[in-house]
Amino acid sequence: MRSDAWHLTNDIDDFLARAGDFLRSRPALHNTPLTVIEKWRTRPGAFTPGTVLFGRLESEGETQAIFYRPPTRRLTLTPLSPERADALAAQLTGLGHILTGVTADHDTATAFAEAWQKHTDATAMLRVRMHLYRLGTLTSAEPPPEGRGRIVGRQDHEHLMRWCRELAADLGESVTIDAASWADTRFAEKSYIFWETPDGTPVSMAGVNPMVAGMVRVDPVYTPAHLRGRGYAAAVTAEVSRAALASGAKEVVLFTDAGNPTSNALYQRLGYRRVADWAPYDFACTEPEAG
Repeated sequence: MRSDAWHLTNDIDDFLARAGDFLRSRPALHNTPLTVIEKWRTRPGAFTPGTVLFGRLESEGETQAIFYRPPTRRLTLTPLSPERADALAAQLTGLGHILTGVTADHDTATAFAEAWQKHTDATAMLRVRMHLYRLGTLTSAEPPPEGRGRIVGRQDHEHLMRWCRELAADLGESVTIDAASWADTRFAEKSYIFWETPDGTPVSMAGVNPMVAGMVRVDPVYTPAHLRGRGYAAAVTAEVSRAALASGAKEVVLFTDAGNPTSNALYQRLGYRRVADWAPYDFACTEPEAG
């Protein structure tokens, strides 16, 4: 066996048997593959066998990095050196794979995007710069707005879907969110808390992904535009973070847009600390994938 080699498979169970310990070893940094792969593994209809390519970098008998490429052809990577990123890009192009983009920590994503562009002549475009935060010691919003947090129940489903539609529109996502499509959206597997005013009117929401490897990711946080600037987002984020800790989470993480100083300052006030920069790149693809 080579000392440094990528092992590729379409078998999710085999992949997790060999790479699961590596993913669980750094749950905050590996939060995206942990949550996505857990959803594929446990949620009926979320995963079609044979449609996702998994890769595991083994060196000296130990897993050093992983990737997965779903039918969207967007690669998700754990941290790699520039040399290893270049070697992976060369291997994937040599096998005839076409990618629409890559998401990883900033340095890895940038190195891979540059390597992919070198090997394929595809144009790599940075979509947005992001920060990954991990909760240290939770601090309540001061002064807190009037009202309380409340778990979102079935009676709130129409309201929840409306806010998810508004959030998706704010993010430029083209997605249908209604009763028929809800189960297939990225919002469905999460649990939510509303912040409501003393008269019971919801004014903000925060969601969390299911816990995996002792880690919970807060996503999304949304306040309608006309209600912003009143402390509601801070209050509901503190509330959902507190609930995550109470449920047994050892790590609570979230992503932010690096270009939004308001949200970054908000999360830092609550006790979140920046642990990594993140970057999704899009690739211009003009050729169909071989095979």
